[in-house]
Amino acid sequence: MKKYIALFVLLIFSGSCSNSLEDLNVNTKDATTAAAETFLNNATKNVFDIMSTIFPGANTQPDYQNVFRFFSQQLTQVTYIEESNYYIVESQVSGSLWDLMYRDVLRDLDESARVVSLEEVTLPQDILRKENRMAVVETMTVLTFSILVETFGDVPYSASLDPDNVTPQFDDQQTIYYDLIDRLSRAIESMDVSAPGFERDIVYGGNMDRWKKFANSLKLKMGLRIMDVNPGLGSTTVTEAVQSGVFASNDDNFELEYLNTTPNTNPLWVALVQSGRQYYVAAEPFVDTMNDLGDPRREAFFQTVGGDYIGGVYGQVQPYSSYSPMGTRFFEPDLPGIIMDYAYVEFLLAEAAERSLISTPAQGHYDAGIRASFEYYGVAGVDDYLAQARVDYTTAPGDWKEKIGIQKWISLYNQGFEAWTEYRRLGYPILTAPPNAYINEVPVRLTYPISEQTLNQANYTAASSAIGGDLLTTHLFWDAN
Repeated sequence: MKKYIALFVLLIFSGSCSNSLEDLNVNTKDATTAAAETFLNNATKNVFDIMSTIFPGANTQPDYQNVFRFFSQQLTQVTYIEESNYYIVESQVSGSLWDLMYRDVLRDLDESARVVSLEEVTLPQDILRKENRMAVVETMTVLTFSILVETFGDVPYSASLDPDNVTPQFDDQQTIYYDLIDRLSRAIESMDVSAPGFERDIVYGGNMDRWKKFANSLKLKMGLRIMDVNPGLGSTTVTEAVQSGVFASNDDNFELEYLNTTPNTNPLWVALVQSGRQYYVAAEPFVDTMNDLGDPRREAFFQTVGGDYIGGVYGQVQPYSSYSPMGTRFFEPDLPGIIMDYAYVEFLLAEAAERSLISTPAQGHYDAGIRASFEYYGVAGVDDYLAQARVDYTTAPGDWKEKIGIQKWISLYNQGFEAWTEYRRLGYPILTAPPNAYINEVPVRLTYPISEQTLNQANYTAASSAIGGDLLTTHLFWDAN
């Protein structure tokens, strides 16, 4: 009996030594908090998955079909051709993109910012580190919202991340975009390249010099995007970005290194290899352009059929074996995902030169963009290519929009969203809808998700009216073509 009493007393005293008896019920193996870095990296990977994938179910949940590779007519489907003909399957396009961006990206970024804001710091270096971390999260938030605005137009913004508001209003697209530029500018100003950021971020590993270059390159892009509707703000945005420092080589590219094992492989590998589906081939408009120019990058972009690069008729059912599939590098599980590269930035600078926003000549940036693309894909022959009359900046056909637009379109292979967006903005290349398409022109936006129409009807109706109709043909505020 004394033995049991002694044990009871021991248990009481041992319990009193803990903060609370409730602590005995805490599962220490089940974490209830996470580091800000975890939320940032999860959001970042989701953005790269969304922009890299092509087929539903390829590393994204819910299923999401990336239609932008088709809208830019770089690739075409050879079976199940609905998306190439603009019959958008809402659950796999608009709705999924919307859900993924708001739920899986912006929510995580918001939580990352909240966790960083709660960090208590006193030492000067720790204060700089905290400011850098906030700036990185803000840069990713601006990137994500800019994609949503450039895709849909008016979207939920000011009330979008309020968990108590399940029917948020849609904010004006132009107002959002200008606010994003302001937010990005303030984030850049707060970056200190002498201090660390997130030491284990999955893109730049905490290198704030590279994060600042990416933020400035994003700002450059956004400034040019609004030049035709707000030249004053556009000019200031571009010149500030260039002066602060944009990408200077392929080492600066904003890309994600995928792994050889699932679930961290490039979504293209899931779509092209793991799924076993043979659905996608080179589109005729894209390959014919490259064939006409004898473009050596064909060997990196595509495989031959009988020794030739052959594009499929865009938007038609046709045999996969008769046309050039994507190049072998795109079938590798660890292919890097790319959102912005140095070649793209040089083409943006060429445009800035043509608009007299910078003093360096447009041809130098145009040539540098082509050289950067050749270098990125490890392709030889760039000097001969640039010497061609149809490629040389002084003799290539058309005005600067056409010269830059065509070469930018080629270099943006595997960056379908930007290829489509630059086509919408500059009007080049000239693309036409296939004969049996849902609409008789290439879409210039995505329609709102059905979920917004049914669950947020009043705000959906107001937004649809404000932008001029919830249609694939409604031009967004920056699209003056």
